[in-house]
Amino acid sequence: MSNRSAGLLGGIVVIAVIVLWTMLFTVRQTQIGLVLEFGSPVRVIDRPGLQIKRPWQNVVSYDRLILDFEPPAEEVITSDQKRLVVDTYARFKIVDPLQFYQSVGTEQVADTRLSSIISASLRRVVGNVELQSVISAQRASIMQQIRDDVNSQAKSFGIDVVDVRLRRADLPEGNSQAIYERMKAERQREAAQFRAQGAQQAQQIRADADRQRVEIIADAQRQSQILRGQGDSESITTYANAYGKDPNFFNFYRSLQAYQTALSGQGTTLVLSPDSEFFKYLEGGPSAVPSGGARK
Repeated sequence: MSNRSAGLLGGIVVIAVIVLWTMLFTVRQTQIGLVLEFGSPVRVIDRPGLQIKRPWQNVVSYDRLILDFEPPAEEVITSDQKRLVVDTYARFKIVDPLQFYQSVGTEQVADTRLSSIISASLRRVVGNVELQSVISAQRASIMQQIRDDVNSQAKSFGIDVVDVRLRRADLPEGNSQAIYERMKAERQREAAQFRAQGAQQAQQIRADADRQRVEIIADAQRQSQILRGQGDSESITTYANAYGKDPNFFNFYRSLQAYQTALSGQGTTLVLSPDSEFFKYLEGGPSAVPSGGARK
């Protein structure tokens, strides 16, 4: 074989390889292929593996998995005129690649269209409910309404919106500060009210305790006076009986008690008249002791 024939054969082989390379392509398991001919779709390939096409055709691949999309935060107004900054995210799946290509073309365009739909649906649904509903258990129902609304509009794009979630719903910064200050003032007012009620109850308890103390002391004093009077009465009766039995011995016993009391101190000095009745039992000697005393 001449060099010319070998070169021609080599060129044919190279051309064949290039043509074959442009005709073969691979579709992954997580993708759906769409074959285009001069910009127009001709067939959908949803089976993974090695595929073949014409050299002048090209292939666009779309992800068959569930895709995530996070639109920018939106400021919406509830039905009770409360402003909220709502942060959402959506999950969707391409179910009709042909319709998807014809309506939006790329995932970036789909995200833009979905962002507009979610924003409009969010304003419409949240605008019909109160703030309390957004932050309560009704939030799940609100998200379901938004998802159904967005999904019904997104079907024309060949996608199925799996879920739309309100990830966060906050008040605007200015409103948050104002509400915080109002809540702070309200809590301070409640605290002052509770303190006033506590002070009033404490005063009532103290007054009741003082009244009970006065009553208890008065009752105790009354009882003590009664007992003291009864004791004095019994004492007087006992002294009277003792005095009636032996007056001389009683006088002698009382004089001894007086001597003990008067002379018990250290360095006691008494200045009395010599004929004072106070020392009659000391001056008289044994004869001055009454007979009752001797019997004792």
